Amino acid sequence: MKIIVDDLTGPEIAELLEQHLQDMRATSPPESKHALDLAALRDHSITFWTIWDQKLLAGCIALKRLTSQHGEIKSMRTANGFARQGVASRLLDHLLQEAHNQGYQRLSLETGSMEYFKAARNLYAKHGFTECKPFADYQEDPNSIYMTKELL
Repeated sequence: MKIIVDDLTGPEIAELLEQHLQDMRATSPPESKHALDLAALRDHSITFWTIWDQKLLAGCIALKRLTSQHGEIKSMRTANGFARQGVASRLLDHLLQEAHNQGYQRLSLETGSMEYFKAARNLYAKHGFTECKPFADYQEDPNSIYMTKELL
């Protein structure tokens, strides 16, 4: 599998992100949905990576710069057909290394508190993320869990 910086122009990524947004709409109330669409992901403060198995899109992840030392993980998604094959772990490991290389000292994320998001929360915990208070512009929300990790 190969991880690349993606320009968000391919039809495969548009379809994967639409699936992601549909799932977020189905599992999170509108006021608690923080997933970004294609236009928002093209912001200059965001780096977006995709992982490919030959010509098949296996997943994606994004890093949003909050400050020069603090970043936020966005849009982590494994494509249908690639679940439980290590795609999410590979993407997260890649993002952690890139964040370290760019001088970030902390990464944070928001994810859902519902059962649907349990696997994601477990993955983040396995990679050293711990629960924290809301960060950036987030507010306390019973549908959200906030996690952070100090980078060494």
